[in-house]
Amino acid sequence: MVLILTAVYLVVAVPFKVMSVIPGFADIRPVLMLNPVYGIFFGIPGCIAFAIGNLIGDLLSDSLRWSSIGGFIANFIGPFLFYVYWNKISKTPFSLRTGKNLLKQLCVTVVTAVAETIIITPMVELSYPEVSSILFAKTVMLNVSVFPIVLGIPLMILMQEELHFTPKPFSKKKNALR
Repeated sequence: MVLILTAVYLVVAVPFKVMSVIPGFADIRPVLMLNPVYGIFFGIPGCIAFAIGNLIGDLLSDSLRWSSIGGFIANFIGPFLFYVYWNKISKTPFSLRTGKNLLKQLCVTVVTAVAETIIITPMVELSYPEVSSILFAKTVMLNVSVFPIVLGIPLMILMQEELHFTPKPFSKKKNALR
């Protein structure tokens, strides 16, 4: 599952790597529409694939930097926040049919955008002081909030309503590592 999801990530991400805001550091990233999709519908394997896909995308586009470590962490945490919210925090199952759940999804998206920006921006600032951290942070915030809302929400509605995908439930097993 991780390999398939990573491949899908790369198919969507790589063509857009040429749309740079800060060459080698920040670009326009429609692939971020998959951020909530991977977390909600594929759980931990989706989170891992999203992080690995980002790292491979950096490598393929000659954007692999020390700050890619922060990108790897943030791109795991992003989908993971959606996964945790809809499985552990929300009192309702995932569905974007109601305005209330749609508002919840929008709020989780903003929280995710802030979290990812807080993780990645300091790594870039510490490693590459010549990069404008304000422009970088704005680019991350916009990418991680706009694409999951504008493209991700319709994709999730399509997946759930028309293709009958069901969200990945949190593991019910206790002491699964034993």
